[in-house]
Amino acid sequence: MSAMLSIQGLWKSFAGFVATRDVSFELKAGETHAIIGPNGAGKTTFFNLITGHLKPDKGAVSFEGRTLIGMPPHKIVRLGIARSFQRINIYPRLSVFENVQVALIAHEGQQWNLLRVGRSLHRDATRDLLELVGLAAEASEIGGELSYGKQKQLELAIALASKPRLLLLDEPTAGMSPQETGETIALVRDIVKARGLTLLFTEHDMSVVFGMAERISVLHHGEIIASGEPDAVRNDPEVRRVYLGEQGHG
Repeated sequence: MSAMLSIQGLWKSFAGFVATRDVSFELKAGETHAIIGPNGAGKTTFFNLITGHLKPDKGAVSFEGRTLIGMPPHKIVRLGIARSFQRINIYPRLSVFENVQVALIAHEGQQWNLLRVGRSLHRDATRDLLELVGLAAEASEIGGELSYGKQKQLELAIALASKPRLLLLDEPTAGMSPQETGETIALVRDIVKARGLTLLFTEHDMSVVFGMAERISVLHHGEIIASGEPDAVRNDPEVRRVYLGEQGHG
């Protein structure tokens, strides 16, 4: 099977600091794949290069055979790639319902209708997404007043509003309580299965990584030093040396 996402020889530097170093990576359709590594390993930079928030110094990125280099983020979203961020990215003063409704309106290219007829658009689809992520009861609440865990659920609903085939989640459980973590992972797993999504995620919580991922790639100093099934990565001597043995240091 050809790769859904293909990355070849990806480099990115910031003022002499190499954030990604000759990274090559492939992701097959339907796969759940984790990117792990110590802080500063280049994980978020890697996501930003895929989604058009950064332009690589050199290398190639393609999605379903179409090159993404030079394409702005909103066009990449329209191709079928959605992501969440480490920092919550919602409209904090809008209601939960309005947050998702605006995302649906934007995806359909109806931004100019926001003030005129926006309130009547995509109401059923908005309710369906809120039901999907477990926020139907909070529809009228203000987004910024939700608990941290529920704000992350709202961000997931916003990402799903673009009808992605590939979902990128950047540390989806960071800052959550153990209960919130468990609920979020169960939710993501159910949504990925129900919608047939391909999932690429970064995560520091190893119980989450090894409980969800079918394959794992390890970034260290901007390079992928190992990639494979969870047991193979867990037992890789180099991975244990540079990362798994350093878990106590974040």
